[in-house]
Amino acid sequence: MIRLLNVGVMLEDNRELKEIAAKRLEISLDSIKSLDIVKETIDARRYKGSPIQIIYTLDVGLNIDEKNVLKKFKRDKNVSVAPIKSLENIFINKGVKSENPPVVIGFGPAGMFAALTIARAGLCPVVLERGADVDSRTKSVENFWAGGKLDENANVQFGEGGAGTFSDGKLTARSSSPLMKNIIEDFIKFGAPEEIRYLQKPHIGTDNLKNIVKKLRREIINLGGEVRFFSKVTDIEIAGGKIKSVTVNDEEQIKTDVAFMGLGHSARDTYIMLEKKGVKLEPKPFAVGVRIEHPQEFIDAAQYGKDAGNPKLPVSSYALTFKDDLTGRGVYSFCMCPGGFVVAAASGENQAVTNGMSNFKRDSTIANSALLVSVTPEDFSSYGKTPLNGIIFQEELEKRAFVAGGGDFFAPAQTVGDFVENKSGSKIFLTEPTYRPGVRVSDFNKILPSFVAEPLKRGLLHFDKKIKGFAKSDVVMTGVESRSSAPVRISRDKDMQAENIEGLYPIGEGAGYAGGIMSAAADGIKAALAFLKTNV
Repeated sequence: MIRLLNVGVMLEDNRELKEIAAKRLEISLDSIKSLDIVKETIDARRYKGSPIQIIYTLDVGLNIDEKNVLKKFKRDKNVSVAPIKSLENIFINKGVKSENPPVVIGFGPAGMFAALTIARAGLCPVVLERGADVDSRTKSVENFWAGGKLDENANVQFGEGGAGTFSDGKLTARSSSPLMKNIIEDFIKFGAPEEIRYLQKPHIGTDNLKNIVKKLRREIINLGGEVRFFSKVTDIEIAGGKIKSVTVNDEEQIKTDVAFMGLGHSARDTYIMLEKKGVKLEPKPFAVGVRIEHPQEFIDAAQYGKDAGNPKLPVSSYALTFKDDLTGRGVYSFCMCPGGFVVAAASGENQAVTNGMSNFKRDSTIANSALLVSVTPEDFSSYGKTPLNGIIFQEELEKRAFVAGGGDFFAPAQTVGDFVENKSGSKIFLTEPTYRPGVRVSDFNKILPSFVAEPLKRGLLHFDKKIKGFAKSDVVMTGVESRSSAPVRISRDKDMQAENIEGLYPIGEGAGYAGGIMSAAADGIKAALAFLKTNV
């Protein structure tokens, strides 16, 4: 096949890609046997007035001798032989042995893909998830958002699929690991749209994720694994520097030589248990802030200009960053959800916690994003020398927000104008807050510590220069956003095992080694492979 790079297509160009490829290669349309999209990006930079284009990388199969075609373009760096498509070979021979079943703790992305990798190698993992299956979880979450009781075992944070199930399902990651292709192919196998193979910013959406995680679970079970819900690991046994067993719900003890600790970043009681058992933990930087909401059409107009609303363009997103010179802190947008909702993400009583979510179609008409300010262990050192003081800091913020929201899981909300001008009380918002069960007007200057609030104000004014109107006075903010990443890291060696504890593999976002679905899934696979390669 021939690979074509940088194939730019104007929005008004309605030709088929085969026709465009044929013209580019100076051949007839009948000469093209097949065409695959390798990558699709939107170039909306409008540099010096240039129009928006869709930029493709294409692999083209021919019915004619491709060598003759390539000769014509031997000096064209955008025309070459397509590389052979292959996935990372992660198959482990089924000669793997383990005296006791491997245990996977947590069924978020890291735990799911660790368990899947182990099951494919012929072992039969036991997966222990403290929360509910995704269907029961969805009912509990919907009930909570409608004003019902919070279920501490079935909520946005805990349950099948992890916290990412109630998000946007973004499949982006900074990692260039070749495992990413394998993960994408598995998502497609379990029901994700095929476009995630080539889109610049692929996403699945909460609605699709709910079905995908069920199919992945069934695959593990069909391969001999076991997946248990409402099975909280309340203790671990360590003897002679090795993992010996885990205790479930303070009752059942499961003997094991290996445990993959894929806890979520909200499993605060599990962190406490691990510290008591002598597992080495360390505090780490994270970020806190609020959620901000705008009309999606406003963001589209800012990003696409006159082409906003063109059916060929997806609803647009943004990524904003600011370095506060006065404090040195980073202020940035995070988990931007086009066409989405701000959701209640508490996992315990007396907490007001926000997160963002979008369905696959991203058609809510509201854009939302977290606006976060970086915090470091020095910021919460006053809570003592414990590695868990970041959790204490989080809890304090969430309790303040809970009280400010009225004490019934309503969230505090404030206009940007009031926040920046140190006022409160404005009740007219540019958009109706999407957070359920509801919001109450409050003052983030009294909820957020000044070392977060002041850089956030300066960040808002900076972002308004990038997207005019972003910090308009009546734009609404809801909070607090406190669970962007883990405030704790479980120390591990280069072989991915916990320091000085053989057989305990801390994995994923809650262990402090990932940020998002893709990187967490890859971390789970890497740990599973590290274990399998030592047990063949």
